Amino acid sequence: MTTKPVDPAGTTQLATPTRTFEMCFTSTPRGARLARRLAALRLDAWGIPYGTDPHDTLVLIVAELTANAVRHGHVPGRDFHLRVHVPADGRTVRIEVTDTRAERLPRRPAPAPKADGTEENGRGLLIVSRLATRWDWHPRADGPGKTVWAEYALASPSAPVSSARD
Repeated sequence: MTTKPVDPAGTTQLATPTRTFEMCFTSTPRGARLARRLAALRLDAWGIPYGTDPHDTLVLIVAELTANAVRHGHVPGRDFHLRVHVPADGRTVRIEVTDTRAERLPRRPAPAPKADGTEENGRGLLIVSRLATRWDWHPRADGPGKTVWAEYALASPSAPVSSARD
């Protein structure tokens, strides 16, 4: 932990550090699975424990975004990049997945699933849009491709996290 400068009242306040995890993964189902597992481990280490609603939701968002990068953003021989970021205020978690395929851009999901409900794919961004506080995409800054991101608002940085098993 770092400390903030002394305030006018003469007390020192502790600051929560900014937390960031980022890594490149092979653009394969195995790479997406590893990204999901490492993100889950890191979230737990950051105080968002396994088995809680925020942890499970964030891991599901990571799973959907990385699966989309593999399925729709795959370029042979190119990896995808995952970044999970919690700013110092600890109020949100931002997940970014960058791939190198520029011609396949994310589309806003339809408001409701198709009537018959038999399709086996096409719901990833619909799930992300329902779970995340907000999400979007932007062109990749350092080359071809795009970054799809989602933000999830935590209840409060100091509030206890509720268990999904409760």
